[in-house]
Amino acid sequence: MDLPYRPNVGAVLFNAAGQVLVARRADFPNAEGAPGGWQLPQGGIDEDEDPAVAVFREMEEEIGTRNAAILGEHPDWLHYDLPRELWGHALGGKYRGQRQKWFALRFLGQDREIRLDLDPHPEFDAWRWAELAELPALAVAFKRDIYAALARDFARFVE
Repeated sequence: MDLPYRPNVGAVLFNAAGQVLVARRADFPNAEGAPGGWQLPQGGIDEDEDPAVAVFREMEEEIGTRNAAILGEHPDWLHYDLPRELWGHALGGKYRGQRQKWFALRFLGQDREIRLDLDPHPEFDAWRWAELAELPALAVAFKRDIYAALARDFARFVE
């Protein structure tokens, strides 16, 4: 099966203490703290949409706020492949994985602005602030390399 990558954006949202927002997928069977169920806000890029615009739209859709400022972006498009058993099922069955443009952002608001319940079908059921270095351990196996790259390449934004 020769499937393309879905264009996608991701947000590494830093608070004033240098921690990043992670959210637990509502559809991922896991116990509290189990690896794999936690991820960063991310989502598809609409046709002809600028990635810097898409990242704010996706944050608002997934975590209820766009109250942030871009600190920087990863210089590369990072990609991951879904496990083969998910091909034809995940991502609408049309993609082999995702090609992602990642942004580092500074959250400018208060924690109460983060709302997971605004979408009728919320993607997440919980959120928390985590240390940037924790990201790879929180991710599903097929996203770990990307999260490790983000932890390394966005470390300059922790301070």
